[in-house]
Amino acid sequence: MLLEYFKAKSLLDKYGIRSVESRYVSSAEDAVKFSRGNKIVLKVISEKQLHKSKAGLVKLGLEEEDEIKRAYKELEAKAKRIAPYKIIAQKMAGSGIEAIIGGREDPQFGKMILIGLGGIYVEAFKDFALRTCPITEYDASEMLDQLKSRQVMTYNGESSAMLTALLLRISRMLKENPSIKELDLNPVILRKDGYDVVDIRVLE
Repeated sequence: MLLEYFKAKSLLDKYGIRSVESRYVSSAEDAVKFSRGNKIVLKVISEKQLHKSKAGLVKLGLEEEDEIKRAYKELEAKAKRIAPYKIIAQKMAGSGIEAIIGGREDPQFGKMILIGLGGIYVEAFKDFALRTCPITEYDASEMLDQLKSRQVMTYNGESSAMLTALLLRISRMLKENPSIKELDLNPVILRKDGYDVVDIRVLE
């Protein structure tokens, strides 16, 4: 079962895992109010369509009132085919490197944690590292060293400590919550000075 988005977000909050500001919106006007003049993203949340981007259920970089209203109405029209659904508005994350951090329950090994290049690259390059939970600081560092994209993802090592700490928090969350069968944080936008989890999917 797909965990409701804000329950999943609250779970991340509990472990100090930062995610972008988000809110359900019920009208185009509501989405405009949420933006407060800032760039936002609109996306459809539905158990019937887990891959939102591929289905055209995400609108990025919306800023002007007219384009926000138009995007909302387009998403609403598409979403009627996969009802029940909700539309979520999010503040647009700053630019950075897209990573994926995930977890799953393996029948043989128990909880596993994964990190790799995110967005469209996760399938194209197959550049990821996988470990059994719980991981140690050494394990997390070793996972980063295993990645071909390590220098890019850690800004030549400048954000290694931040990314290591994030992996440890997610490992702890996976281990302490046995109901989690699958976790998908993709993308996580990485920067030199921090990160933002943009999309959250938790299956129980």
